[in-house]
Amino acid sequence: MGAPRWKPNVTVAAVIERDGRFLLVEEMTADGLRLNTPAGHLDPGESLVEAVAREVLEETMRPFVAQALVGIHMGRLQRPGGEDITFLRFAFTGSVAEPVAGRAYDAPVVANHWLSWEELQACRARHRSHFVLDSIGQYRAGQRYPLDLLHTDPSLYGGA
Repeated sequence: MGAPRWKPNVTVAAVIERDGRFLLVEEMTADGLRLNTPAGHLDPGESLVEAVAREVLEETMRPFVAQALVGIHMGRLQRPGGEDITFLRFAFTGSVAEPVAGRAYDAPVVANHWLSWEELQACRARHRSHFVLDSIGQYRAGQRYPLDLLHTDPSLYGGA
């Protein structure tokens, strides 16, 4: 047996715009408080669309309906001390409802903010990664792909 097979971390993110402002999550990270689009990891047994709906609900308390894929991004995070992670990130856009009453943000989220494009550019040093501006920029440029581009094998759910 050789070395373990390398696999990227699959993540999902949502670009949510309302009245020219974008919904950002402020969260505690290893680098301190950072701003990110609602995002997180794909969990076992879920589709990419299910994952983004779950992550948005967990981080914003708002139900999310994906309407299009904005882009697929691949990037690498290297930290001092040897941590070396590659991410494969699927960015969606869609709509959110109002927050669900009685629900709280999942840790490590501390707040949500609606920011304009200009405000986002002004605070780029606080972004979790360059993917924040990349995906919102692609959204602003009109980049959209239909959700039927994505296929989930039924065997993921125990089907034939």
